[in-house]
Amino acid sequence: MNFFMVFNARRLKQYSIVLLTALFTAWFLFVQNIIHAPVFSTPTGPKAVYKGEKNIALTFNIGWGDEKAEPILQTLKREKIKSATFFLSGSWAERHPNIVSQIVKEGYEIGMLGYSYKDYSSIKDEEILRDITKAQTVFKKLNVKNIELIRAPTGHFDKRLLKISERYGYTVVHWSIDSKDWTNPGVNKIIQNVDHAGKGDIVLLHASDSAKQTNKALPGLIQEIRDKNIPMVTVSEMISNSTAKNEEIK
Repeated sequence: MNFFMVFNARRLKQYSIVLLTALFTAWFLFVQNIIHAPVFSTPTGPKAVYKGEKNIALTFNIGWGDEKAEPILQTLKREKIKSATFFLSGSWAERHPNIVSQIVKEGYEIGMLGYSYKDYSSIKDEEILRDITKAQTVFKKLNVKNIELIRAPTGHFDKRLLKISERYGYTVVHWSIDSKDWTNPGVNKIIQNVDHAGKGDIVLLHASDSAKQTNKALPGLIQEIRDKNIPMVTVSEMISNSTAKNEEIK
């Protein structure tokens, strides 16, 4: 009787060690997957990015307005910033073809911000499709080619946009650093909001007329990044040269 009790105890201990090892291995692989998978992904489907591993990407949303975009382009040129990504709404681009041409001429990347300023998380799939298709038509007329990036106009999205974007061949882009420039908190505050940006961060800025202090903040903001000796690149360059992190979208 004692022999069988000792034998069973040994077998139970062996099984426990095997089980714990298996659980640890599974946990380790799961953590590794989280670290290296692109951000905002469905479990097995399309993905979006909000952060890379190295470099910094300055991104500018333009949804409306006539006054702020050109001065920001002038400041970027004066500061010798050759890489930035502009997310343009189709309705704005349609009304400002010359500025769109200037963005292309300066070598900056263009991403899509839909056509109208709509919250994609609160409208039907058909409406999202119509909005994106309408924007596509505008950019095609403006001869803006090879747009591969899209950003939800209000920043709110769910897995439906990921799937729709994949169908069109776009990558959904979010951000990891919000300058909050659209709240007009003051030039110094905008700079402070971006000051903690580091390698891999995608910075959200605006060139719409509602962001009245962005252009004045840009020189100081750019200098802060330069002081860290982190190169500034487009979002596409960041994606192609790094691995993003992961968070599941419901």
